[in-house]
Amino acid sequence: MLNTGLQPLDYIVFFIYLIGVSAYGYWIYKKKKSKEVSSTDYFLAEGSLTFWAIGASIIASNISAEHFIGMSGSGFAIGLAISSYEWMAAASLIVVAVFILPVYLKNKIYTMPQFLRQRYNPTVATIMAVFWLLLYVFVNLTSILYLGALALEVTAGLDFTYVIIGLGIFAVIITIGGMKVIGYTDVVQVIVLVLGGLATTYLALELVSEHFNRPGIFNALALLKEKGESHFHMILPKENPFYKDLPGLSVIIGAMWINNLAYFGCNQYIIQRSLGANLSTARKGILFAAVLKLLIPIIVVIPGIAAYVLYQNGMFQQEMLDPAGVVKPDHAYPVLLNLLPSGLKGMAFAALTAAIVASLAGKANSISTIFTLDIYKQYINPEASEKQLVKIGRWTIWVAMGIGIIVAPQLRVLDQAYQFIQEYSSFITPGVFAIFIFGMFWKRTTSAAALTAALLTIPLSTAGKFLWPEIPFLDRMGIIFLALSAIIVVITLADPNSKSNPKGLEINEAMFSPGRSFVVGSIFVCGIIAALYTVFW
Repeated sequence: MLNTGLQPLDYIVFFIYLIGVSAYGYWIYKKKKSKEVSSTDYFLAEGSLTFWAIGASIIASNISAEHFIGMSGSGFAIGLAISSYEWMAAASLIVVAVFILPVYLKNKIYTMPQFLRQRYNPTVATIMAVFWLLLYVFVNLTSILYLGALALEVTAGLDFTYVIIGLGIFAVIITIGGMKVIGYTDVVQVIVLVLGGLATTYLALELVSEHFNRPGIFNALALLKEKGESHFHMILPKENPFYKDLPGLSVIIGAMWINNLAYFGCNQYIIQRSLGANLSTARKGILFAAVLKLLIPIIVVIPGIAAYVLYQNGMFQQEMLDPAGVVKPDHAYPVLLNLLPSGLKGMAFAALTAAIVASLAGKANSISTIFTLDIYKQYINPEASEKQLVKIGRWTIWVAMGIGIIVAPQLRVLDQAYQFIQEYSSFITPGVFAIFIFGMFWKRTTSAAALTAALLTIPLSTAGKFLWPEIPFLDRMGIIFLALSAIIVVITLADPNSKSNPKGLEINEAMFSPGRSFVVGSIFVCGIIAALYTVFW
């Protein structure tokens, strides 16, 4: 059985983190508070976030309990190949910074529904705004709360219900101060997340070196490669049992790009951090996020592989089993966490909490932004003052988090909550990406074509799931994207008025020319990614 309790020193370390983040957030709020807070200042921190705050906030919002628990478990089961989700995301972030972000900033886009309204029409925008709100509140927010509480329950032995309430309240305290507070507290959250994560990785490597009596971190890394050779292949062959999760070359030249570009480029939850900055600062922030993305597998995947090697060589034989005696890969990170010495375990526990709370704060802020600017201001009170909009935004955060706290415990009925939520929430990805990309880069694309793609994406994704279950999910998503793209092209070309479509955005070639420092940084990131895939092909 796992020793899931925290020692007094662990609690001291954790409460130092808790009080420190809260105090820092309050200080930022008081320091940057203006007499008249505008809605764009509250929701976007317009002009206030530095590039490192933008980059850290993107990563803090993206990384949550599912990375620490789920991705470590995948490291145990699959190996280094699961890192494709992070390393290919780093490359995708660069594409977003060069080609997608400039379109938003040039056209003063603050929300994704606003883009759809400006490019197409209010019907497309409203349909997607309502869908995003339902998805963010009832799927994403609740799943972060559920998986986060589950992770803390397993690793620290805390009461599940109290943890959900505590996480929700802590996230609201940070979120209610607006994007300025979220952006700068996320810097602290990322520092805690990285240091705590690296501490667990270091311990895992130390355990490997001690077990095989070959001291030293580099010896431990060599031992992982030697003893777990099957777990060091980035491209999985078809005969691999996990091919359906990571279908071979599709992760580097296939639909993984669609998945990542839609998530990082067409998702309010992520892109919002960049929309209040100037183009140069926003690009540097996204590039900084790409650099941080390269580190995530070191923090979450390597410990999982280390746990696999140790398990294969006689350690954790009972700890890795569920009550039915079946090996549970998701036990890998909690097993390692509970071997940390007192104090260090409190730091790792704080890192896990930081990842969860930052994700909750980011999601709640996006829910508040879309509801306030795209629903309340558009349909309920078009004449609302800036002060009223900020007030509604804050109330929306409380309501959304309250719904999340109530609904999250109901997810216990799901056997594989994370996989279930990820796959089914991604049913909209092909349609969203098609609508946005064609809207940005093909002026003729009509509102009718976009609306058709929006309405068909879920039915086509559902049909593909149940009619061709043998096709890997990423490949199926790519096929559906191509089908929706063809539908958009056919409907647009069939409309003779599309040649004089007035809904085009303001775009010029100069927008897509990043500065020299960004180019050098991008080459560095892409060079590392290429080297990693070459070494571990």
